[in-house]
Amino acid sequence: MKHNVCMVSDFFYPNQGGVESHIYHLSQCLINRGHKVIVVTHYYGSRRGVRYLKNGLKVYYLPFPTMYNQCILPTILTTLPLLRNIFIREQISIVHGHSAFSTMAHEAMFHARNMGLKTVFTDHSLFGFADASSILTNKLLKFSLADCHHAICVSHTSKENTVLRAAIPPETVSVIPNAVDASMFVPDPSKRHPEKITIVVVSRLVYRKGMDLLAGIIPEICFRHSDVQFIIGGDGPKRIVLEEVREKHQLQDRVTFLGALEHSQVRDVLVQGDILINTSLTEAFCIAIVEAACCGLQVVSTRVGGVPEVLPPEMIKLAEPSVSDLLDKLEEAILNHRHGNILPPFEANRKIADMYTWPNVARRTEQVYDMVCTLPHRELQRRIRRYYQCGPLAGKLFVIAVILDLLFLAFVSFLHPAQEIELTPSLSGPTATIYREPVNGTETRTRLKT
Repeated sequence: MKHNVCMVSDFFYPNQGGVESHIYHLSQCLINRGHKVIVVTHYYGSRRGVRYLKNGLKVYYLPFPTMYNQCILPTILTTLPLLRNIFIREQISIVHGHSAFSTMAHEAMFHARNMGLKTVFTDHSLFGFADASSILTNKLLKFSLADCHHAICVSHTSKENTVLRAAIPPETVSVIPNAVDASMFVPDPSKRHPEKITIVVVSRLVYRKGMDLLAGIIPEICFRHSDVQFIIGGDGPKRIVLEEVREKHQLQDRVTFLGALEHSQVRDVLVQGDILINTSLTEAFCIAIVEAACCGLQVVSTRVGGVPEVLPPEMIKLAEPSVSDLLDKLEEAILNHRHGNILPPFEANRKIADMYTWPNVARRTEQVYDMVCTLPHRELQRRIRRYYQCGPLAGKLFVIAVILDLLFLAFVSFLHPAQEIELTPSLSGPTATIYREPVNGTETRTRLKT
C-alpha cells in the first residue's frame, strides 16, 4: 500500500534536535519507498510559507507564533481552517504527529480524526507522574491518544511510560527505535588531539539534560587529570551555569563552548573527541550517544529511561544520575583510553551501521501505516465514549471540545467546500482524486480515492 502522509510537529529544521532529525530522515526514506510525505510545522524566523527540501520533501511553515519552548499557543480551534485546507489539498490519508511536547501535533491529529483521517503518534520523550507539569502533560496526552489509531515509541521503556501515562492498551503501541546514517558519522582519528583526552558534550543545555550534574563534573575531572579538556556543543538556559563554573575555576583554556550546532556540524565535533558524556535525567532513546559511538567515541551516560537498551555494554558505561557515580565511570573511561582498552573506531562504526538504519525504521513504520489503514471506521458515538472515559471532569471537557470542533468543521466546510480546494499535483507517492459519493440517495460526501 502507498500512503499520503503528513508529518506534524512544532519541532523541525532549522531547529536542531533528535525529533527534527527523526522526522526528516524518516520522511526521506518513506519517499524513497514510494509514499507521498509532507511536513507541517510553524514558521522559524524568516522561513515561512512552503519550502522544498532534498528529494522533493515539501514543508509547510505555517504562520503560527510560538508561545514557549518552540511550541505554538494551544487553541484547539484556530488551527483547523489552515490544517484542513492542507490535508485536502495534499490528499492526506494519514496524519503522523511527533512529540508529546508539540501542541501542533496534538491539534493536527485531533482535527484529522474529526475529518475521518487515520492518525499515528510517535512519542519521543519520557515523563514523570508526580509534578504539576507532568500531570498536565499526561492529561493532554490521554486526550490526544484516546482516539488515535496507533502509537509508536522509540524504546520499550518509552512504551511502558506512554501506556501508563495515556491509559491506552499496550497492543496499540509499537516500538520502533531511532536510527543513524552511519555514512554521515564516519570516524576520523586524525582529528583527535594527540596529547590530550577530549571529552565531548553535544546536547541542549537545559535542566532535563543534566547540566547541573555536568557543572559538578567538569572542575573535578580537570583537577584530577591535567591532560583532559572539554568541548561543549549546544545552547540553552543552563549555559550560563557552565560558564560560571569555567570562570570560577579558571578553566578557559580547557573548556570550549561552541554554541548551537547545525546537524551537519555534529560529526565534525564528535570526531575531535575521545569520550562522550551524556548526563540526561530522562531519555526515551538518546540519538546523541548512537552518533558518538558511530564516530568511535567511548560513551559514558546516566542509566535513565531507554538508554540501557540502546548500546551494547562494550560501547557504553552506565552510571546513576549523580556526580559521584558519573565521575567514577568517567575515570574508568579515561583509564581505558590510556591503556588502549577500547573498541576500534571503525569496528564501532560497522556495528552501529548494522544495528540502526533508517530504511529499517521506514519499513517498520510503513507496516504500522498498512495496519492502520485496515482498521474499521470508528462511529462518532464510540469516539465520544472514549473521550468521556478520560476522567470525571476532563472527560466532559474533552467531549465538549470534540463537539465544538465538529461544529466548527461543518461551518468551515460550508464556507469553503472541499470540492473548491485545488489539489496539489503529487511529485511522489500515490496519486489521488476527489470524487463525490452519494449518501442516502440525496446528499453527497466528498472522499479521497487512491
